[in-house]
Amino acid sequence: MITVYGLKNCNTCLITLTWLKAESLEHHFIDIRVDVLKSETIIRWISLVDWEILLNRRGTTWRALSDIDKQTIDKEKFITLAIEKPTLIKRPVFELQETVLVGFTDNVCKTLKGLEK
Repeated sequence: MITVYGLKNCNTCLITLTWLKAESLEHHFIDIRVDVLKSETIIRWISLVDWEILLNRRGTTWRALSDIDKQTIDKEKFITLAIEKPTLIKRPVFELQETVLVGFTDNVCKTLKGLEK
């Protein structure tokens, strides 16, 4: 089963969930604002994808950070900030088996279809 981490009111996440249903891909959705992420989850993701791929630099949460936080961000600081401010995580994040995928792109869709079989 695919675990999808995102926000229930995120347009990309809504499109993702609609696509998963249309493709009959079994999934479980976790709202990262409601279900608090543990550092272990983020650390597991970072062991499989670079932390910078997980960092959402396009959102208002990133823009609201202090210049010092933005300039000094590293893996450890990202983990701490992502727990405090989960919208710093690019969405959606998919977990399936030992795979973590970030974002909703054509490549992610192809990979999800291939892994689910």
